[in-house]
Amino acid sequence: MATQSPETAAPQRRSKITPEREQEFYRAVLDLLQEGGYEALTIEAVAARTRSSRSTLYRQWNTKPQLVVAALRSCNRRFALEGIDTGSLVGDLRAVAEAAGEACGGDTALVYALGHAALQNPDLLQALRAALIEHEVKAIQAMVRRGVERGEVATDNPAVEFVPTQLIGAMRVRPLLESKLADREYLTRFLEASVFPALGLTP
Repeated sequence: MATQSPETAAPQRRSKITPEREQEFYRAVLDLLQEGGYEALTIEAVAARTRSSRSTLYRQWNTKPQLVVAALRSCNRRFALEGIDTGSLVGDLRAVAEAAGEACGGDTALVYALGHAALQNPDLLQALRAALIEHEVKAIQAMVRRGVERGEVATDNPAVEFVPTQLIGAMRVRPLLESKLADREYLTRFLEASVFPALGLTP
């Protein structure tokens, strides 16, 4: 009788691994994604990087997408936007530029590494959004909402809707267009030239 491959075999009982070991697997997955992209990532490569067996990984995660999703959901790569409240929208968005500039690079590389594959895999796409994007979007939306409530921005200003898209888009797209990271200086200039004027703010 033919032996099933790990990819097609029925789910097996998961053995216990320590939280530290699990995080080691996740770090290896994220590092390999940034180094070679989703298509180049293999269970074998993760096993070699972590000095483990393929069977150990397959017992925990039946497929590569499941392993990548778990790694994305566990990672703590978000730049810190919680707690930013300077009392003005201009100050808040400048603080976003500073935080994003300090963290630029890692998340952008992951987005590019997973972009095409995520479009083909809804679970992977949702994990990518949850791990790298949604938190930042909600935080920026809250800042803009406070600015509207304080009367800094008109409630009917159509640009309000697009502030998260503008900022996050600038972070992700600059490496593609200019082969440069969206650092603090770049994002600050972007705010002053594009976002503040659209919102009617005076820096």
